[in-house]
Amino acid sequence: MSLVFKPEETFRGDYTYRNSDAAILRFPFPFPEDRYMYSVNIEPHVRSGPTDAFCRPFDIDEHYIAECRDRALTLEQDPGRCQVLPHMMTAQWDTLELLMENMAADYPEQFSLTKEGDVFGSRWTWINRPLGIEQQFIFGDPDTLPCEPFEYITRQAQGDFAICDQREDNLYLDAGMITSQADWSLEFNVGMNFMEWHGPVPLAHQAGVFERALKYLLMLRLGQPVRRLNWTMSINPRLDTSPESYPAWGPDRASVTVENAGGKVHLRVELQTLWRLPRSNAILFPIRCFLISIEELARVPKWGKRLHRVLSSLPPELAEYKGLTRYLPATLAWLAPLDDGAELATGTGPDITELAPV
Repeated sequence: MSLVFKPEETFRGDYTYRNSDAAILRFPFPFPEDRYMYSVNIEPHVRSGPTDAFCRPFDIDEHYIAECRDRALTLEQDPGRCQVLPHMMTAQWDTLELLMENMAADYPEQFSLTKEGDVFGSRWTWINRPLGIEQQFIFGDPDTLPCEPFEYITRQAQGDFAICDQREDNLYLDAGMITSQADWSLEFNVGMNFMEWHGPVPLAHQAGVFERALKYLLMLRLGQPVRRLNWTMSINPRLDTSPESYPAWGPDRASVTVENAGGKVHLRVELQTLWRLPRSNAILFPIRCFLISIEELARVPKWGKRLHRVLSSLPPELAEYKGLTRYLPATLAWLAPLDDGAELATGTGPDITELAPV
């Protein structure tokens, strides 16, 4: 896969982030039907899917360099966005190994990993060409890296990462690199168990969704990762929409009008994968965030029409939970002229291979 990066784009300030035609067509659109339905939507994380974004264990795209730079800015302002409890060191090395091996295998033009062995004490060499990094280190010795292994490798990956320790028939959020989350706080949630972490979500608890999800995840097997999609919306292409930074992005919700909704309102989709880690038996939870403005998304006719229908059927309590209430009417008004009522095929793929010229 040949990658052309857009290193100068920004996710704050002047917001120069944009998606190329190829990035639009590979977007992981989350709605297979015309009405909203809450579901866990877990499936095996295999090397295929409705768009190219699903086809590699850890997706890297044209926004890679810019996203890594934005993460570094967020960590500089708030180092607490990366936290790891002391007992999670083995899980840190598990994560570093998993990401390095897969990034080097899937993107050999960009990354390489050379090992002199697979066990703790082996000498490894990691090369990250897009970020200009070459690092020799001893696998298992954190003193041979510039920072702890989990922070080291997740600074070089797109998306957020959490590690859940499994004990007492539950999962505990005991580590995280969280700089592009959809309005939740690692500082508040670190150490919580699975049910506490998901406590604020409306409707799902009454339906027993999280009880079933927890039972499923406790049985997750090594070498059999799974995935699901989660979604919300945000104003402007901002990665850092944490509670800690709310003063910087919260007021933007009041700036949306019918006229500017197409460029300001962004669908924010998380491709969430879950991996059993080999030595620690913990579960790695990568949360890969994709952003697309609704005017970009509407260049795929099926997606523009379906988004209008899904948002029209959204339960009010869920719209409130996702923070959409203030600008949802303007968004629907912008989308409405695009929806001719035509029947749409089920599934999330774009059903086209080329976008019409703008």
